[in-house]
Amino acid sequence: MRFVEEVVVEEFLPTVRSMLAEDLRERGLTQSEVAELLGISQSAVSKYANGEVERNDRVLGDERVRELVTRVSSGLAEGTMSRVEALVEIEVLVRRLEDRDLLAELHETAMPELSGHGGDFNVHDPEGELRVTERVRSSLRRGLTIVESASGFASLIPAVGSNLCECTPDADGIDDVAGVPGRIFDVKGQATIPADPEFGVSEHVASLLLAARRNGSDARAALNVRYDPDLVAALEARGHEVAEFDAEYDDLDAVVGAALREHPDATVLYHTGGYGIEPITYLLGDDAEVVSEMARSLL
Repeated sequence: MRFVEEVVVEEFLPTVRSMLAEDLRERGLTQSEVAELLGISQSAVSKYANGEVERNDRVLGDERVRELVTRVSSGLAEGTMSRVEALVEIEVLVRRLEDRDLLAELHETAMPELSGHGGDFNVHDPEGELRVTERVRSSLRRGLTIVESASGFASLIPAVGSNLCECTPDADGIDDVAGVPGRIFDVKGQATIPADPEFGVSEHVASLLLAARRNGSDARAALNVRYDPDLVAALEARGHEVAEFDAEYDDLDAVVGAALREHPDATVLYHTGGYGIEPITYLLGDDAEVVSEMARSLL
């Protein structure tokens, strides 16, 4: 695990300090004067100024960094900028570069698990996309742990397989819904989860979840299991409102919307199949754990 602060300390700051030391020395300041201004030792100034410290080429070549170094060096050398102001100016640039910019990209390089975001994230943003999507994945993993450990869950898996999905709070498409790549299958009586959750991998269950949300449901997660009238009755007996919709639809939104208009609080949607269509039950809930527990209660 590599924090963006480590990237700042190990790559950004040594490069900026060396640029500052080099610039200040070129302005005629002594090593002692540079050391005092930068708050470092004279030996460190010597190493920085003489290129004995490894520098990050991307930081070194960034025009914003170069402009800042020139401005700060000039201000410090001329006495028009205090050390506190210089610190603030550098901190402001650091925060800027951490927000979907150079430092975010360097962080992604240092921690490949962040790949795919293209540096387009702010790791410090509490409501940022990165945090939101990772929370969804974490919720799904917890739900999948329930599914995987539930004795007999495989008996609930329909022939087409099951999938457990959860969406982001403002989801408006399949890419905003995470699920299990390849679905959950019954392999010799054991629920088998082939891969870690990903976004945009479920069309079937994700589409049902999104249709329900577009028609008034607050559900953030969905799980499909086989249809059995006894299972539906058992869910209803546990206090879940159930609603049936037509399996042979041309417009999923229309049939789900009709079912939810009649049963607006439904957390169980089902259809009894049709020609070449397997009957399926869909469990809806606030998150992946909730719907997984709904399924486990049937065992």
